Amino acid sequence: MNFRPRVFGFVQAFAVILSLALPLVVAATSADARIGGGVSSGSRGARTFSAPPSTSTAPNAAQPFNRTITQPGSPGLGTPGGGFFNRPGMGLFGGLAAGFLGAGLLGMLFGGGMFGGIGGFSSIIGLMLQIGLIVFLVRLAMSWWQRRHESQTAYAGGPSPLSAQASYGSGMGFGLGSGSAPVQILPADYESFERLLGETQDAYSNEDVARLHTLATPEMVSYFVRDLDQNRARNVVNKVAATRLLQGDLAEAWREGDADYASVAMRYSLIDTYVDRATGRVVEGNGQPEEVTEVWTFLRPRGGNWELSAIQQT
Repeated sequence: MNFRPRVFGFVQAFAVILSLALPLVVAATSADARIGGGVSSGSRGARTFSAPPSTSTAPNAAQPFNRTITQPGSPGLGTPGGGFFNRPGMGLFGGLAAGFLGAGLLGMLFGGGMFGGIGGFSSIIGLMLQIGLIVFLVRLAMSWWQRRHESQTAYAGGPSPLSAQASYGSGMGFGLGSGSAPVQILPADYESFERLLGETQDAYSNEDVARLHTLATPEMVSYFVRDLDQNRARNVVNKVAATRLLQGDLAEAWREGDADYASVAMRYSLIDTYVDRATGRVVEGNGQPEEVTEVWTFLRPRGGNWELSAIQQT
């Protein structure tokens, strides 16, 4: 039998998957500081799993959430039909891991160990099954990735804010949005969003968890506390200073039950460093201002104040 065409096809497909995976791995392992750790965290109510419309401030689609308590419609860990590889957050690579594990188990069943050799006819059959299963999984993963990319492209082509910019607060501008949002966002609301941008950064930098509880949802505070604990384990403090809003505009605003939501694209500058907890010596960061563009979602209970509900990278 000639296995060369099949093996070559598998190698090509697997190389494509690796090329797609590498940027995600680099993004997930980069040493981003600032509040939120440079990842997408939180919830946007019923719109958690749909990307907010792009804006002039954030023309690229917002990234899906890495951390969220909101559950998708599919079963996950601890639910009927769920399992370890189906739990939220595993996604594409969880499925591939399950496929490789399954292929390895097939190899052991045919007596060759994990991806055993082809010393006998049964081993050859086992190898064929392994390759077929992996190619099927790779094609399935590539199809999933293509659909996801097309969905993000569709979001990127969504309604854009009006070109006119209205200045609020310190003079930095928020766009007026597309005008289709069912919740009216007033100048005082924009001022609250800008204030929350600075105050949450300051509270996080000071490790003031009590203050964070007054500025963000319990879900977001739980992520901040986890990040602060990791900093303590490294014996460092994430110091954020000189936070300044440069540009912002409204992506969408809506109402769910007794709560209002507003997703706002914000480009801001800050000085972001890690310092040694004992000596105060800077161990990461150059002390120079850097620019960041994120989509922040705010939640306002009826009769309450706006609080941070989610941060998404762009």
